[in-house]
Amino acid sequence: MSTFRHDGLARVKVRVMTPSRIRVARPRAVTLAIVAVLGLAGAAGLGALATTGPAVLPQGITGNPGVHPVSGRTIANVMSHAGADWLDRPERESEERPDRAVAALGLEPGAVVADLGAGSGYFTVRLARRVGPSGRVFAADIQPEMLSLLRTRLEREALSNVELVQSAEDDPRLPPRTFDLILMVDVYHELARPQLILSKLLASLKPGGRLVLLEYRKEDPAVPIRPEHKMSVAEARLELEAEGFQLDRVDSSLPRQHILIFRPAR
Repeated sequence: MSTFRHDGLARVKVRVMTPSRIRVARPRAVTLAIVAVLGLAGAAGLGALATTGPAVLPQGITGNPGVHPVSGRTIANVMSHAGADWLDRPERESEERPDRAVAALGLEPGAVVADLGAGSGYFTVRLARRVGPSGRVFAADIQPEMLSLLRTRLEREALSNVELVQSAEDDPRLPPRTFDLILMVDVYHELARPQLILSKLLASLKPGGRLVLLEYRKEDPAVPIRPEHKMSVAEARLELEAEGFQLDRVDSSLPRQHILIFRPAR
């Protein structure tokens, strides 16, 4: 899972201009407390995602799940930076077809996109290439450790059109009326405060912009992921339409995930 949601309030914003020029806004002193909390999170056990079979179990599952007040869905535990290797596992190519997923978004060169819960940047780099030098990607995550991994990845890939934003549990910290598309890959089901986050994302979209969720299909029992880490189309529609979005379409072309495309309700 990508990790948008964890305990923390500090902000780090990194503007990646070139591999040789990186400017970091120092986080506030509260970062020390965040790191301590995340250290405890990283010590948590395995096994929150996969149930049986060959799926690799990520490390660092933690959190205090609640229940969504609209749908009654159990909010999933979250994965800390200790599970970052799982995000880049080689078999993810065949399990999720990420290039096919990005192609399905229909992004044009010059688009402005947010990767919310970017983790180590598995999708960020694909989005950055898709929108090209004239486009921009805001890669947001709550964990500074994930942003550090992503910064290293961007340097390695020589991508200069990505900005890193450290978000908070109750605020993605994305600018208003900026984005053609906001993407969350296996993230929405873990949001601790989904209603509040959705209200802020709605304000961050341009008129006609899209919010896209990639979520493991709960309707398919063959998908080897625990039920709380899946979402059905009905659940997603119920929750997002209650917060000012409308379901535009569902793309079912991926092996295990829905591509759920929402737009602001008229």
